[in-house]
Amino acid sequence: MENYQNKKDIWILNHYAITPNMPGGTRHYDIAKELTKRGYNVTIFASSFHYTQHKELKLSKNERYKIENINGINFIWIKTSPYKKNDWKRITNMISYMWYSYKLGKKLVKDNQIKKPNIIIGSSVHLLAVLSSFWLSQYYKAKFIMEVRDLWPQTLIDMGKFKATSPIVKILHYLEKFLYQKANKIVTVLPKAENYIHKQGIPKNKISWIPNGVDLTKFRKTPIEKSAYFTIMYLGAHGKANALKFILNAAKIIQKQKYNNIKFTFIGDGPEKKNLIKYKNKLNLDNVEFQSSIIKAKVPTTLKKADALIISQRKLNLYKYGFSYNKLFDYLAASKPIICAHNSINDPISKANCGISIPPENPKLIARAIINLYKTSQKKRQKMGENGKKYAQKNYDIPVLVDKLERVIKQT
Repeated sequence: MENYQNKKDIWILNHYAITPNMPGGTRHYDIAKELTKRGYNVTIFASSFHYTQHKELKLSKNERYKIENINGINFIWIKTSPYKKNDWKRITNMISYMWYSYKLGKKLVKDNQIKKPNIIIGSSVHLLAVLSSFWLSQYYKAKFIMEVRDLWPQTLIDMGKFKATSPIVKILHYLEKFLYQKANKIVTVLPKAENYIHKQGIPKNKISWIPNGVDLTKFRKTPIEKSAYFTIMYLGAHGKANALKFILNAAKIIQKQKYNNIKFTFIGDGPEKKNLIKYKNKLNLDNVEFQSSIIKAKVPTTLKKADALIISQRKLNLYKYGFSYNKLFDYLAASKPIICAHNSINDPISKANCGISIPPENPKLIARAIINLYKTSQKKRQKMGENGKKYAQKNYDIPVLVDKLERVIKQT
């Protein structure tokens, strides 16, 4: 086996990677920051076009790319084609990331702007980013780790976007299996995704579970001015998968029952946000407000303003492989009770004893859970929050996750 000490130059290809001064999940920034502390040189290839704000955040009109060093991490910001919704333009955006990340990966080493990699981690949401990682690993004779954050194309099938018989799905299945086979190791954020991957003929000892996590140092105890209301907060993406209409229907039930002290705050962006605001107005809800997305660095203080935090998901077969939402780990770290409407095989809320788990797509159950939590003593709610933070410290703190990643690196 190659000397582990030589495996110190790591590239991470994640189309949607961000830094804390941008909205979204900072999984790879947080992991890279911890790896850097441990003596690694980490380079992240990311698109400069933000995936929920649908705008260019890093590059001027004439720039094709930019190298930015942030806390010792090299970010390569790549210009990709713009889009406004999930149509053919988004596919073009994915293709442009794949192509330019591959081209830049070769050019920047040749120009002595970055170091040659020993290990390349290719992260899906989409498989084209992983394909570019594989090509670069072949070019540099580097080890190739495939990180699976979404099961493509299975997610697209379960969400009803494509039929299983679609030619596009068949091509994606072929590409998915090809990349599983070519990877030296596979990392998945979903606790039971190994069952899905194993069905593709991949041995389980090639697969490791490293969930999303949280940098707990960002969640220090700070006094927060609380409002007079009991605030239920949702912070995250506003898409169909987030099933936020069911929370709005629950808000209607609570309003009808005249629990006037309970208020809902939705923070974030996504393709369904405009429709959700229209639906809120249709229901004549005066206990709901929508706010714009915030940068990751503001998440800890924002969550502290809530009395309880909420997650909702669709009733999908996909969740037999589990879930690993970025928001969940921020919620746990915020020391607040959590209401989670889900049918996932994993249930960290019940395991941590930090809130209430209920079946999904049921406004009556969501409303009942919220009212029960509202009636629970502040002392008990505080205990729930403390339980959640302790659970996060033990299982999801970034150094804990990087320990797991280092074990995978040693084995490649």
